[in-house]
Amino acid sequence: MSLAQELAQNWREQIVTDYPDSSAAMQESITRWLIGEDLERFEALNPSQMTIARQAMEYRYRILRQRYLGVGPERAYRNLTTRLGSLVLLRNKIRTWVALSRDRQRAVVDVLQEVIQELLHSDRYIQQQIAWIAQCTPSDTRLRNSLLMTSIEEYCLRPIRNQPLLVYRFVNYLRRSQRGGMTHVPDGELVRLVSEEVTPDETDSPVSLLDAQAVTQYQENQVWEEQQALRTTVKQEFKDYLAENVSQSAADWLTLYLQGKSQEAIASALNLQIKEVYRLREKVSYHAIRVFAVKSQPELVASWLEASLQEHNLGLTLIEWEQFYATLPSVQRQLIDGLKAGKTLDAIAAELNLKNHQVMGEWSKLYLAAQALRSDS
Repeated sequence: MSLAQELAQNWREQIVTDYPDSSAAMQESITRWLIGEDLERFEALNPSQMTIARQAMEYRYRILRQRYLGVGPERAYRNLTTRLGSLVLLRNKIRTWVALSRDRQRAVVDVLQEVIQELLHSDRYIQQQIAWIAQCTPSDTRLRNSLLMTSIEEYCLRPIRNQPLLVYRFVNYLRRSQRGGMTHVPDGELVRLVSEEVTPDETDSPVSLLDAQAVTQYQENQVWEEQQALRTTVKQEFKDYLAENVSQSAADWLTLYLQGKSQEAIASALNLQIKEVYRLREKVSYHAIRVFAVKSQPELVASWLEASLQEHNLGLTLIEWEQFYATLPSVQRQLIDGLKAGKTLDAIAAELNLKNHQVMGEWSKLYLAAQALRSDS
């Protein structure tokens, strides 16, 4: 039995276990889609590469199960736009562009849908996936739609220079949609609009005239600026939180601490005894980790620390996340699955028949355990 056949058999058994009432045709279609078209490639992989390939298949299968399998086309598409629209960096870029454009009535989801449609019509990888999915599902259009939505989400979230690939697709979309736009042509002058791309022949791919390195550097600078702005926002929000919920001395301690002052220097500046300053440090640490980051402003802190659940798996690497997820009790797994599917904590509490504070307690435990694992690694 070849390695591809062994993988296929394992996946058939897994699908039967997860969906015992599914048809044999559906099981075979999902298996073919997961394994891929090139079966011989597995024979050339070393153990490390094979582990990555298995994890990639498991990741796609998990996306399929969480948001798309057995879901109608309209709901599946809504799940896709909700998931992609939850990307903080992309959402901020779209909002900024809409605010600066003439059409300020457009919503983030409207622009996102246009980017997805362009991806479907022009991206070579997605075109290949559409053709392969059609081969895997010759008669099941509903499953075909589910596999396509899964492929699009997985592709859009692939990290490129620490940013989701969809962010770059959005930037390219802006360049194409705004190319040649002018509001005033000077009288008596000949204006020639030159595209940033040229196509040598009809069959050739477009060649960019821009300096790719300069564009990359600009994009990296933009990310750095956004991170700095986010850091400033988090710092100010936490200072205000400390002043309101702990004491003004705690907020002053944070300011001095972020300036690099020692505990002795902080004690002198605040006219406090050193033991009081250490108590302040413990209070600030407690509220930062167990209250502010988990309950008050989780999205803000998680985005700054690149530890969000949706985009960064709580800051864990793929291998760490797989191991961490496998050790969680059933309630916490269901909590994670629900949050990744875009559900609110209230909705999850109702599904699990728990009170809101119980769900929040489970989330706090989960978050703190992930951050402890991240710190250890």
